[in-house]
Amino acid sequence: MNRNRLLTILVVVPALVIVAALLYQFPPINERLAWRIDAWKASVKYALNPPEEAIFVPEGGQEDATAIVLPTATPTPQPSPTATQPGPTETPLPTLTPTVTPTPLPESVTLRGVIHEYQKWNNCGPANLSMALSYWGWQGDQTDTAAFLKPNPRDKNVMPYEMVAYVNQETAFRALWRVGGDLDLLKRFIAAGFPVIVEKGFEGAGFDGWMGHYETITAYDDDRARFLAQDSYIMPDFPVSYEDMETYWRHFNYTYIIVYPPEREAEVMSLLGPQADQTFNYQYTAQKASDDIFSLEGRAQMFAWFNRGTNLVYLDDYAGAAAAYDEFFALYAALDPAEVNPPWRNLWYQTGPYWAYYYTGRYYDVLNLATTTIETASEPAIEESWYWRALAKEALGDVDGAIADLREAISLNSNFRSAQTQLERIQGGG
Repeated sequence: MNRNRLLTILVVVPALVIVAALLYQFPPINERLAWRIDAWKASVKYALNPPEEAIFVPEGGQEDATAIVLPTATPTPQPSPTATQPGPTETPLPTLTPTVTPTPLPESVTLRGVIHEYQKWNNCGPANLSMALSYWGWQGDQTDTAAFLKPNPRDKNVMPYEMVAYVNQETAFRALWRVGGDLDLLKRFIAAGFPVIVEKGFEGAGFDGWMGHYETITAYDDDRARFLAQDSYIMPDFPVSYEDMETYWRHFNYTYIIVYPPEREAEVMSLLGPQADQTFNYQYTAQKASDDIFSLEGRAQMFAWFNRGTNLVYLDDYAGAAAAYDEFFALYAALDPAEVNPPWRNLWYQTGPYWAYYYTGRYYDVLNLATTTIETASEPAIEESWYWRALAKEALGDVDGAIADLREAISLNSNFRSAQTQLERIQGGG
């Protein structure tokens, strides 16, 4: 190779790299390429280290470290303390009667007016919230909601309480979220003119295993036994059978979000009936999870155990919740990945086990579970896991490690106020 050609290569190649890097930062180009690069990086990492093979096994028992009394750990709203509930083999909660529809519902209802949006990469939460708001005339799109919900676009998940906070703090509308929904409840709200956002499991073509997903439900049809969802990933008016809705909604404790104008709040509360009261809602859904445990098997039963744990966390029964989560992880370890998709992303979306293990003094379980969750992700952009690992490290005496993890949580989500509060407390020595 002559000298001139070598000099050309040494100058041109770096220049092309710089130009490519600059072009990649241009929003229209970045938007088209970033998710493909992320998907490729994830596929490489998952091929080398299959996440479904990373099995968390709870150690159980109380740790020797002295518990540090901390304020409320994350911004998830918590009810007032209630009595500890017995285990699912003992009739754990009183039988609670769901709301009875006073008049028969139409056989089918379709709501028009939701402006469908295809989500940007990993953006189903902001996209679905934008769609639900659009029904009420809100002027905006997922870039507006994402600026609040995901200041870091790498964030893996948006929690329901974060979506509700956006509506209540940043718009003229109101929102609430509840658990323990059912098909009749979806129909009641749709028939009354309210679209419903549901959080549910998702798996299918184009996905590497099980994921969490939001959908905005706008129609039902009893003759066809299906709902229509404004699905931000697949298509508008995506048909979801009643059977599939129930199966995949169970994966997220039957969680739902209602967005509404403030002047219609009384109507929303009337439709909720006793479910308007959060404590009742958690008690009802804990019983629903127990009923599922007895009636289901396999992966479905595994999710029911997780749901029971989650509802007991809401009821401040951390010991009962920890026992339920132990059952979940035991069933998870027994899954055959060749037959079903293990939900190894579950802790991206639902943090109940951290609550249960931390508040029963099982700090090593918190530490190990958070580390497993962080290390199996394609990139560790899961601020809640960093946060809980920090609390576990502090309780075990690793204050420097706790500070480092809290700083990482804040860097991933600058709106994560609980992490900022805990960091200030630790650094202030209080």
